[in-house]
Amino acid sequence: METIFFNQLSLTDVDKKFGLRQVFKLQALADWLAIDMPIDEADTPFLLKIQNLLRLNVFGWNEQELSLHFIGPLFSMAELSSQEYNLFAQRQITAQVGDYILTGKPDGMVASGYREPEVPYFAFQEYKKEKDPNGDPAAQALGAMLVGQSLNTGYAHPLYGCYVVGQNWYFIILDGRQYAISPAYSALTDEVFTILRALKALKPIVEALLPTPVEAV
Repeated sequence: METIFFNQLSLTDVDKKFGLRQVFKLQALADWLAIDMPIDEADTPFLLKIQNLLRLNVFGWNEQELSLHFIGPLFSMAELSSQEYNLFAQRQITAQVGDYILTGKPDGMVASGYREPEVPYFAFQEYKKEKDPNGDPAAQALGAMLVGQSLNTGYAHPLYGCYVVGQNWYFIILDGRQYAISPAYSALTDEVFTILRALKALKPIVEALLPTPVEAV
């Protein structure tokens, strides 16, 4: 059986090899981005501070610098961590999807488990710098989401994801064999608040799927 790594995928591959079809409206995507999560007043100065760092450096940072200085702090503000689920980075995930073994290390994922990821729920991300990204970030994110879908046996919920290209954030829903990708949200504009709200919204979405209540950290 052929093994395919996430970084080998193109959107043509995910469509043809895995039977996916892009649509331009999915209710789950609209519902996710419409959740009006509150942003603490104390968070706003820090959010604007890292936005200014992004504005200064977006065309020079490599992937690691973009993640260290902007993406990581933004995800920390979303508080996607507990003893029942966590935000993991660069952890190998593998599953048989159709006639292929699909594998790779997504830059980030929210999965059940405390110290080790167990079952991915949502939010696979691929971070790319502004210039000359290596590979197709949308296809790589969808590859990770396909693995998450395969590992979520018994769950019929959509998979949630996003990918980042420099200043621009794109949100994805994979529902069955259909997927939709949002327009770009620029982190250099007031849309940075929309980006943070979308990340914060993952917390109640994930917690609603957990079999036991989540205790406060």
